[in-house]
Amino acid sequence: MQTNAGDGQKSIVAELNFGAKTAKRVAWESWEFTVVSPYEVEVTNASYGYLKDDHSYRVMVAETDAGVLPVECECPADQYSEDYDCKHKVALAAIGGPTVLQAAVDFDPTPTPVRADGGCECDAHDFPCFECYRSGRRELPE
Repeated sequence: MQTNAGDGQKSIVAELNFGAKTAKRVAWESWEFTVVSPYEVEVTNASYGYLKDDHSYRVMVAETDAGVLPVECECPADQYSEDYDCKHKVALAAIGGPTVLQAAVDFDPTPTPVRADGGCECDAHDFPCFECYRSGRRELPE
């Protein structure tokens, strides 16, 4: 069992059931993660280069007593095997880690509302939204 040195909690990877072959593939292959909706991450095996879009699957995550875990993947390996977790779930836990998993939990699909006067709702706050900062409409506070 793996543990985090800082807080003594069990590793999320230790909560998954997979073999040595899957562990090697996760370590050797190149992965990309995109949070696409609340509790859903698109996991792409970028090792396939220009064909990587054909090797992209959505993985659902859930909050459990052990932490945020990948619980379901739309890939054939996960759909037909109840005994082992697929490489996409293992990659999300091991490579994406707690940061990507928590981002899926915290994902808010609601866009920042724009006011009729051309302003933005972030005008009421000290910190600008990304779009206002990117466009140069507002600067970061000092």
